[in-house]
Amino acid sequence: MSILNIMWAGGSAFASVQKVHHQILSQADSRVLINTWLLQGKATGDRALLDQAVEWNLSSAKLKGRNLWKLLAPLIRARFKKALPKDLEVVLLDGIGVARVLLPVLKSLPKVRVVLLFHGVTRLRHSDRQLFEPFSDAQLTFAAVSKTLAQSLECDLRRPVTVLRSAYDPVAFRAAMLPREQARSRLGLSLESAPVLGAVGRLVDGKGFACLLDAFAALSAHRPDACLVILGEGPERQALEARVERLGLSGSVFLPGHLQEAATLYRAFDWIAIPSLEEGLGLILQEAVMAGTPVLTSELAVFREQLDAAGLYAPANDVGAWTRLMERAFSLSPEATVEEQAQALAPEQAWKDFAETTRRLFSGR
Repeated sequence: MSILNIMWAGGSAFASVQKVHHQILSQADSRVLINTWLLQGKATGDRALLDQAVEWNLSSAKLKGRNLWKLLAPLIRARFKKALPKDLEVVLLDGIGVARVLLPVLKSLPKVRVVLLFHGVTRLRHSDRQLFEPFSDAQLTFAAVSKTLAQSLECDLRRPVTVLRSAYDPVAFRAAMLPREQARSRLGLSLESAPVLGAVGRLVDGKGFACLLDAFAALSAHRPDACLVILGEGPERQALEARVERLGLSGSVFLPGHLQEAATLYRAFDWIAIPSLEEGLGLILQEAVMAGTPVLTSELAVFREQLDAAGLYAPANDVGAWTRLMERAFSLSPEATVEEQAQALAPEQAWKDFAETTRRLFSGR
């Protein structure tokens, strides 16, 4: 038996997707051969997942069949079919983009089960529904990384969607955490008691970091000792750096870029801010709470799903509300807050549920 994991691309921009796929594949039987394909980009990122990856190096135009490439789509599909591993039983597809490319190949293989995993809000086309029609529920399983996302997709698909809420082994995750002093030293932060707010994610509009900077500027007027560190890289870096300069925050806001070991550094922070405009799940929330750092989040259903009344929320993209939320947080006990959030998140039970659901997906039961 073999499992084929097909992802759109590797690299830091897809780090959260790689984490989810790695956690899923870690539940496969140790005797099962696992292969990974990257349709675009290089195999950088999660080494455990990508060391043996096949890099197809296909452009978006080729994959999406744009212009003249539409005529060559049958040839590309033939290449994919020829390259499929022997004894293939399960294919894990990374989102709708990968599904559009590979489902036409896989529909001719009725004995191969396909799991299509949705990581975030997805806008389905009429042609997507037509793409799914040849597949029975037994052959094609839809899964989503949160209950909120699964419910939304079920309305569009009119087919069942398995909730595969991504989770980590909490014991292993906590064991990898750096102590507070070591984490702060790694980030070049002072070991003094001044409050440090952290944020982690790609530097893109959807993560809400522009709003966070504006809110932090307002907070800094009466909390000049506070510090903000945003870990991540992306196309909005220059715009965010310019905003930091314009707001006069150069001495209190830092953007170190993408750090491979970012998930070990949460204890450097007193609080983690997640000001996203939308999320499929928000792995940062889970990571921070398991590390012992409380979170402030946007008022999104997917965050309520995980923290319920233990969460501290502000409307997305509302500068005033985010300023007030940070002021409130800095008056609370981080230790007491994260204890409540950890009870709501219940990471041990979440990991057990995740592992059981994943094994059912692989077995087809």
